[in-house]
Amino acid sequence: MAYEWHEFENNAAAAQGLADAVAAALQTALDKKGSAVLAVSGGRSPIAFFEALSKKDLDWQNTGITLVDERIVPTTHDDSNTKLVREYLLQNKAAAAKWIPVVEDGQTEAGLQPEAVVQTALQHYVQPDALVLGMGGDGHTASLFPQAPQLQQGLTDTETPLLHTTPVTAPHERVSMTLDAVAKTPAVFLAIGGAEKKAVFDQAVQRPSETHPVSFVLNHQGINCHVFYAN
Repeated sequence: MAYEWHEFENNAAAAQGLADAVAAALQTALDKKGSAVLAVSGGRSPIAFFEALSKKDLDWQNTGITLVDERIVPTTHDDSNTKLVREYLLQNKAAAAKWIPVVEDGQTEAGLQPEAVVQTALQHYVQPDALVLGMGGDGHTASLFPQAPQLQQGLTDTETPLLHTTPVTAPHERVSMTLDAVAKTPAVFLAIGGAEKKAVFDQAVQRPSETHPVSFVLNHQGINCHVFYAN
């Protein structure tokens, strides 16, 4: 299987372990080329990881931070991943990092048209050196959702790193990295917690299936995914 398993006693230890590993991956990129880009996922579960990473001693001025996926909402919206990252990751030492936007500031709900948002995001896009994925109870990762009409495109498109997706099982139109863009990232991490998600993970590692889109990451021979888990 194309993954490595890292298990921790509790969520705090997992968050710290993930922060250590991501910081090391960013340092590798910084040492190699003088710059680094990290893409992160949203939701509530990454907050402890964000806070731990924000305190790391890194050359943050030469580090860019962006999103694996984003809800197509204004950046001041409570569901905005941009807002979450600014509140919890772009703090402390990481406040010096360069933000690479997916949804630009100052947009209104009415003015956010999905295809235009994707085109603007592509103008800012920089291929990450490291990225952190999450996984939903439905087996989605990034905003590659089961049943989404754009799922097949997200799994097969090798030309464009970002696409618009329409979740059937979650609110808001989204922008998401494609599977190919994930595969081109040297350091890939997946953070999951709890027995329910472990059961989904155990199904997903068996074989690639659109029922659990994360399975395409876990079974991709070009991706060595480091899975960080706490029960």
